[in-house]
Amino acid sequence: MLEDLTTAASPVSWPAAYPQGYAVVDVETTGLARDDRIISAAVYRLDARGEVEDHWYTMVNPERDPGPVWIHGLTSDVLEGAPLFHEIAEEFAVRLADRVLVAHNAVFDWSMIAREYARAEREAPVRQRLCTIALAKELRLPLPNHKLESLAAHFGVVQQRAHHALDDARVLAEAFRPSLRAAARDGVRLPLLECRPLTEWSASPSIGRQAAGGYPSGSWRPSRKRPACPYPNPGRYVADRPLRQGMRVAFSGDTSVDRELLEDRAVEAGLHVATSLSRLTSLLVTNDPDSSTSKVVKARQFGTPVIDEAAFGQLLRDVEPAART
Repeated sequence: MLEDLTTAASPVSWPAAYPQGYAVVDVETTGLARDDRIISAAVYRLDARGEVEDHWYTMVNPERDPGPVWIHGLTSDVLEGAPLFHEIAEEFAVRLADRVLVAHNAVFDWSMIAREYARAEREAPVRQRLCTIALAKELRLPLPNHKLESLAAHFGVVQQRAHHALDDARVLAEAFRPSLRAAARDGVRLPLLECRPLTEWSASPSIGRQAAGGYPSGSWRPSRKRPACPYPNPGRYVADRPLRQGMRVAFSGDTSVDRELLEDRAVEAGLHVATSLSRLTSLLVTNDPDSSTSKVVKARQFGTPVIDEAAFGQLLRDVEPAART
């Protein structure tokens, strides 16, 4: 498989609409929530055909507990002498500028990067991102799951230090090159998505009050509205079956993963994120199905299926494409 995609014996007609450069990125973080921080970052810059131009790596002092050290291996002692994010923001920006950001589960890496730049009162120079999970689906790669290690194994790429930002970025860059070549060869449209900068709202002087628009003070929000879902609503979710593109999903209550991150993952999968619940809603995601929030109450009235965040996360891994019309 890999030889077929990379050998010069099979020339590829490169689509003119493809980007002129890519920044393959991996960040390690203190966790998954909106207040978590980047503790290391790596970028492999690739040219239009996916060939490596250079790479860069840095640790970042998160100014807080480093989180799951057993995963990323970066202790407080190791990070103590590392630069703060605002000190590496300019060099990071140079690596990202005028390129499509490529990452495995790109919405997560982008959200973390965007928040760090917002804290530094700057804006990351990224306008589009490409998720290699979405690209693997477009290519219909026969993967057992959507883990990076499975994508790497498919293309014969050897992982040396899992959850080390530099090695994860290297592995992804090596797997992305044949993926990009296959897409170009078969005329596949790249699943490019807009990167919407995030801004941090000023903390309200009255702790506990919500800022205008219903967002908690000091929280994050996208700077622009999401585009309309391009797929028709196929109806309600059926237990023990996959989600399908176009389904209307509503969220209620607290989530362990940042709500906006969950919503962005849903949008990237082709789902319609609904801000309210109606008889047309396909599914309600909540970790407290016994609560008395308006969405939960309406879900009971309408018979709307309800699942928790963990189950929703599992379903997002394999969303069925919309029915062809």
